[in-house]
Amino acid sequence: MRIRAVALALPFLVVGSPTGAQQEVPASLTLEAALAVARDNNPTYLQAVNDRSQADWDVRQAYGQLLPSASVSTSFSWQGSGEQQFGTLTLGDLGFGGLPSYYGSSYSLSLGYSLSWASLLGPARAKADQRTTGARIRLAEATLHTQVTAAYLDVLRQSEGLRLAQQQLENSGFNLRLAQGRLEVGQATPIDVGQAEVQVGRSEVAVLQAENAVATAEMRLLQQMGVRVDQRFEVATTFELSEPNWDFETLYTRALGGNPTLDARRRSKESADIGVSSARSAYYPSLSVSTGLRGFTNEASNTDFQIAQAQAQVAGQVSQCNATNELFRRLADPLPALDCTRFAFTDSQRQAIIDANDQFPFNFQQSPLSVSVSLSVPIFQGFTRQRNLEAARLARDDLAQQVREQELALRADLSIALSTVRTAYQSALLEQRNRDLAEQQLRLARERYQLGAITFVELVDAQTVLALADRDRIAAIFAYHDAVTNLEALVGASLR
Repeated sequence: MRIRAVALALPFLVVGSPTGAQQEVPASLTLEAALAVARDNNPTYLQAVNDRSQADWDVRQAYGQLLPSASVSTSFSWQGSGEQQFGTLTLGDLGFGGLPSYYGSSYSLSLGYSLSWASLLGPARAKADQRTTGARIRLAEATLHTQVTAAYLDVLRQSEGLRLAQQQLENSGFNLRLAQGRLEVGQATPIDVGQAEVQVGRSEVAVLQAENAVATAEMRLLQQMGVRVDQRFEVATTFELSEPNWDFETLYTRALGGNPTLDARRRSKESADIGVSSARSAYYPSLSVSTGLRGFTNEASNTDFQIAQAQAQVAGQVSQCNATNELFRRLADPLPALDCTRFAFTDSQRQAIIDANDQFPFNFQQSPLSVSVSLSVPIFQGFTRQRNLEAARLARDDLAQQVREQELALRADLSIALSTVRTAYQSALLEQRNRDLAEQQLRLARERYQLGAITFVELVDAQTVLALADRDRIAAIFAYHDAVTNLEALVGASLR
């Protein structure tokens, strides 16, 4: 008993969105190809996949926290000329008026290293979060697989419905021709022909509705795949109705290791375990070491002020020397006079001042090297650490209960799903038998109608019974395939 896709030549009713994906689907679309296209284009799934890159960078960052930190900075400054105020006095009051503008630059090279228990646990926690992200991506992929498979099966289901509607139309046309032939030989009434024409009209409506259902199912499948919904294709995968001989305990063992929801919760629990250790690290001391090199420049826009200061200093020295000589001269026993000419302001001193001012921007004066080491021991932080630790423990315990809950639910859901598959299989077999019987009854009814043994209404009733049997058979077969799809989602692996 097989259900295989038929060629679809139905026009689509809408035009694809201009913002949709532009990938073309194969003209003969298998389920594997549909899943591959969906993995490349489904927006919801791709959002989940994007989290992998963030998780990878979180791991790199966690390892980076174990390395020293280094920074280099430089700055440039300018200060205009004029008076500067120091408290209630100005430089003019202090005899330093007329300051020029100044240019300055500086650099700083710093190196630091910090070590704590939280940073040591960082890589392990980041890797646990990375595994959790991977499990969530696998869950998103499993969900996508289930959704695309269900949409693919729905296309097949609606295609079979279209085939049945077309078959029903052919049967109604045959009955119409049969009634017309009997009318011509006087063995039927115009009422029989009228009833046959009504039956043809109803079958035409059913075909029209079935065509719309197929087009809708195809567009929903393309939507799940994340591509334009105005593309035409033929579904080409065959689904067989086979007896479900799976053993429950074997399936449960596979599900414990493959169910994506359970795996995601287990990964979250592992991350929460490390989160408890990280919260406990707030009680442990931390060590930090830092050092750095610094330099600066300071250059005046002109050296007149510095030269004037130097000349004033020399003049003060000469005046002091002359005052000393005058004191020596007035002594009762005069002392030899000092040589005051040695305090003269020379051109070499002027040039030295000019050369010393030439610093901006890169003639740095280096500051002394400094190194600092600090050890921080937390003592009391207002119960914040204990609160965070308890919160981490509660979150871990909640996740542990969620894992246990999922394991219990998985066993129950798996048992129900397997029972549903077996029931669906038996139902499909029974519906196939019912359909065969209904087909035999229709053939017998036609023969009897040709012989005039029954009325046209009884012939239509036999055809209706066959149509209902066909629909019930198709519904039972696809109920089986839907049940297998749900069972595969629980196990986390393909069973077909």
